[in-house]
Amino acid sequence: MIPTQPLGGKSALVTGGARRVGRGIALALARSGADVVLTYCSSQAEAVETANEIESLGRRALAVECDVRSEDSVRAAVAAALGRFGRLDLLVNNAAVFESVPLDSLTLEDWDAVFETNARGPFLVARESLAALRAVEGRIVNIGSLGGMKAWASHAHYCASKAALHMLTQAMAKAFAPEVSVNCVAPGWIELDEQHSEQSAHFAAKTPMRRNGSVDDVAQAVLFFAAGPHFVTGQVLAVDGGLGL
Repeated sequence: MIPTQPLGGKSALVTGGARRVGRGIALALARSGADVVLTYCSSQAEAVETANEIESLGRRALAVECDVRSEDSVRAAVAAALGRFGRLDLLVNNAAVFESVPLDSLTLEDWDAVFETNARGPFLVARESLAALRAVEGRIVNIGSLGGMKAWASHAHYCASKAALHMLTQAMAKAFAPEVSVNCVAPGWIELDEQHSEQSAHFAAKTPMRRNGSVDDVAQAVLFFAAGPHFVTGQVLAVDGGLGL
């Protein structure tokens, strides 16, 4: 029996889809039947590798260089996605920067650099994608953070940027309805290869589920919003194993 592909015939745009969580999301969408355009800023080799893997799954893929801070770059990326697939059903705003700086040492440049990517970027990509998404009653899934719900003293600018994205999600949900649903996945501590095991063990011990999250945990939450009820909108879903409780 052939497994169902709830996103069969649909196309998705995943910003920052070359590696780590973005890569996992892009591959999960492809396995569910979607053709995928993924953007990258500096990770060209990883982007090409991810696109090739998507095509090995029998789906179409396109890797596009895009700086989500730039209006012109975003417009070109969305145009490339529509030129390749002719439609856009799903936007996943994943591109982000994560940085740790003591609050009393933050510079204006530190603050602006994080907000430009984490808050302004999703706004720009969503705005440029909106007409195409409305045409097919599409969906937007923003990737927020537990840091947008809980204050982390050494990540103030990051937490503030993700809190802004959570509020932007709700504003978009009201503004873009009824054609487009807009939701947000807010991961907690997610295991990545480059993280230190000591730090990972610390967070796992604090998490009620007694483990840290995986890239697939985040991808499956994105799939819920991508393929679940279109009526669900304006939600911020913590994927944190209870860490934020």
